[in-house]
Amino acid sequence: MSSRLFQEIREQRGLVYSVGSALSHYAGVGSFSVYAGCSKKRVPEVLRLIRAELDRVAADGITAEEVARSRGQLKGGVVLGLEDTGSRMSRLGKSELSYGEYLPVREVLARLDAVDEDQVRGVAAELFGQDTCLAVVGPYRESDLDRL
Repeated sequence: MSSRLFQEIREQRGLVYSVGSALSHYAGVGSFSVYAGCSKKRVPEVLRLIRAELDRVAADGITAEEVARSRGQLKGGVVLGLEDTGSRMSRLGKSELSYGEYLPVREVLARLDAVDEDQVRGVAAELFGQDTCLAVVGPYRESDLDRL
């Protein structure tokens, strides 16, 4: 609820039911996705606002406060993932598959602490500067999407 997308598109403008982003990572590849749930008539404006925010992050990066908050959220997720056996086993398997080795929790936390703002800005510029794909679920014809 504190994300830029949520604050701008849902809280300030009231254009969507929900909006957010997600990250999936695998060995050597991954995806960053943005999702939004809204009425059909709002789609063009919502897509424009999402693209504008991604462009802004690509050009300007994110603030030191956003990096710190994100780091804290990631570290908290790692630690909370230690609370049940299923999550622990999933983490071990992902570590082995993604990195070819088991990374102790302390090492993961240390690596997260080592990431600085310039590295985040560089990744954001590279990632958000690329072409994107669009998937729309709803009552659309292909010709409706031509105007987006």
